[in-house]
Amino acid sequence: AYSAKSVVAEAQRCVNLYAEQNPKDSPFPFTYYPTPGLTLKATAAPMSGTSWRGLWFASNGTLYGVCGSSVYAIDAAFALTNLGDMQTEMGPVSMVDNANFLVIVDGTSAGYTVDLSDNTFAAVTDGAFAGGNTIGFVDGFLVLNMPDSREWYISLDDEVAFDATDFASKSGYSDKLIGIGITKRYIYLLGAETTEVWFNAGDTTFPFERLPGVFMQHGCAAAGSIAQMDGEIYWLAQSQQGTCYVNRSQQFNASQISTFALDNELATYARVDDAIGFTYELEGHFFYVLTFPTADKTWQYDLSTQQWNELNWVDADGNLRRHRANCYASAYGLPVVGDWENGNLYVWDVNAYTDNANPIPRIRSFMHNVDDNSDRMSYREFIANMEVGNGAGYQPVPVFLRWSDTRGKSWGNAISTSLGLEGEYIKSLQFQRLGMARDRVFELSWSAPVKTALLGAWTQAESNNQ
Repeated sequence: AYSAKSVVAEAQRCVNLYAEQNPKDSPFPFTYYPTPGLTLKATAAPMSGTSWRGLWFASNGTLYGVCGSSVYAIDAAFALTNLGDMQTEMGPVSMVDNANFLVIVDGTSAGYTVDLSDNTFAAVTDGAFAGGNTIGFVDGFLVLNMPDSREWYISLDDEVAFDATDFASKSGYSDKLIGIGITKRYIYLLGAETTEVWFNAGDTTFPFERLPGVFMQHGCAAAGSIAQMDGEIYWLAQSQQGTCYVNRSQQFNASQISTFALDNELATYARVDDAIGFTYELEGHFFYVLTFPTADKTWQYDLSTQQWNELNWVDADGNLRRHRANCYASAYGLPVVGDWENGNLYVWDVNAYTDNANPIPRIRSFMHNVDDNSDRMSYREFIANMEVGNGAGYQPVPVFLRWSDTRGKSWGNAISTSLGLEGEYIKSLQFQRLGMARDRVFELSWSAPVKTALLGAWTQAESNNQ
């Protein structure tokens, strides 16, 4: 997806599709595969407005989740057991376990535990506990940031107990600590404007020290955006100049992974500090998903191709909205996600082609088609190369084509053809006699509840020298 600040430069969209590189002898460099659908497994509460806030697959082999104010244990059959209630009902939570207890924080001074031996739920009552926006675990220690401060602190070794002297300050710069990320046993302290890295030096007074020579002039815009994947930290970053972008740690430095197009998009959002990020793996692809609740948008980064695409859900009025996945955990050999709007718990299912029976829009708009001499082009046909013939029964499955002759500023009405009846595996998807334009952008779209894949498209065009 790359819709530039000016769409006359680039107006490409990629919605609910991800690219996979083909072998060198393939006629197209990439194939675009559909993102997974949602298969409903359980519902925590039937009321609207009750969202899943976090999921964690614990070391005792049980999935735990927070929906609204309630903390649930979720077994392999997706039966939900309510273990107790937190004081807050909204906002992301951070969860981790130390093999004995699951610990949950929600950005306030409160914290909660679940005994992994018997699922007993309790509030943390230790006087040295200060809550946190984020929580991690390294070398036997729970690691938390103190909300609205520069301080962070650790638990006693392999305990959910705390000593008031076991704390340190983010010392490289005066900005407040937004959240903590942990990978490869290193602790990333992400402040509002800068980031520093600490490691376990084995000191008996306080075991962690700053990693010498490592300091990043990149801060964090949202604690909920911090996620780990492939041994690196991913987060929604911001600089001292106030700009917002997406970063990935790399060799103890920050590497920007967002594009100019995405950065310009983020600049239009009224709020970004509520962003939520998580990572997942799908058939060899590693993805970082970043959702902006207020802006009602979800973006996905594919590490293998280093490309972004949109993840969308379509509502009853046909509007594209943020994806329904609000949090993620890999549990019982399945990718599990919780809904942001209700108590639904889903499997993110590569064999499902709807979102819990709701259509999934797939959109791919292509690059500008411009003649070298800026002449008007006569488009005789457009041929889409797609996997076809997977229609259920004898019902034709449509695919739509529309185009813009205003350089991506406005679009005409779509025309359609069929993806083929079941068994029509060699059907050619052709659109004929498409008129003339000097600068045209084509767009394919479909929401067929069947297996599809898009390799690309050909156009047959002739210059009119006008």
